[in-house]
Amino acid sequence: MTDWKDPVAVIGAGAWGTTLARMLGKRGIDVRLWAVTEELATDILSARENRAFLPGFALPERLSVSADAAEVLDGASALIWVVPSQWLREVARKLAPHANPDTLQICATKGIEHETGMRMSQLIAEEIGGAGLQTQFVALSGPNLSREIAEGQPALSVAASASEERAYQAQRLLSSPLFRVYRNPDIIGVELCGALKNVIAIAAGMSDGLGFGANVRAALMTRGLAEMRRLGLALGAHRDTFAGIAGMGDLITTCTSTLSRNYSTGARLARGESCEEIQGSMRAVAEGIPTVRAELELAAEHGVEVPIAQAVHEVLFEGASPRDAAERLMTRAQRAEF
Repeated sequence: MTDWKDPVAVIGAGAWGTTLARMLGKRGIDVRLWAVTEELATDILSARENRAFLPGFALPERLSVSADAAEVLDGASALIWVVPSQWLREVARKLAPHANPDTLQICATKGIEHETGMRMSQLIAEEIGGAGLQTQFVALSGPNLSREIAEGQPALSVAASASEERAYQAQRLLSSPLFRVYRNPDIIGVELCGALKNVIAIAAGMSDGLGFGANVRAALMTRGLAEMRRLGLALGAHRDTFAGIAGMGDLITTCTSTLSRNYSTGARLARGESCEEIQGSMRAVAEGIPTVRAELELAAEHGVEVPIAQAVHEVLFEGASPRDAAERLMTRAQRAEF
């Protein structure tokens, strides 16, 4: 049980949104889950499980589902945003008339907006408005595979905010004996880690799909973290964040688990499937696909080298084969490690 008495709104009924809502509801919190369509809301309510995105896990009694934004957000003490990055601005704009900017706002979406280079908290704050909302926003990130958490396996995460008070509130709301939440003041770094590691995970999936072994996977993760950190520092992040739960922790998970959509995308690319074929067959979103475009634009703007991200982009959008992209990475000009 918990001492959190007021209702919480979870915006987005995908696997991760449903997992978070279910986790809170099982602790006795009144949770309202917003679904993008009436059809999805009705199906979840009738089955008492999310058969589309998280099948096999019953929903607690304290969890309600609706596609009516006004109903879901009315009087909510916290809003948890869990909408795929490429649709988040549209959803935030739609829900803005019903969202109180003074409410605790937590973003669990991992991505960077391609058109603007904005992080997800920046995007939502811009749409909702309210003086100082950006400084009050909380980002939730970490090695959090939905199915493992839904199964009741223990996990760690990070609540990051420039506001110590808001980070503490998010930590208190989300923490449980099976879900340990740490605080971090570096929201820039935590959000960037959550977005950029998905690109490296696609590369790791391609590596495994090509039959490469543990040496290559370790190389990709190590050098991937290095380029994530280079770009992050250029954008104002703290160095230590990249060695923490949201950085190395999440990178390990997404680069090694077949439950990771980004890893699975890379493996399918190595088998010869195109980006269009993969996206067309997935109900959920592999966030690394839209993120890599935004990452390359930010890297170019700030003069940062991101060779692994460039290789992933070449395979996804420029017709390169995974094996040729790997060869180009290995034959780049020699340099010092640091």
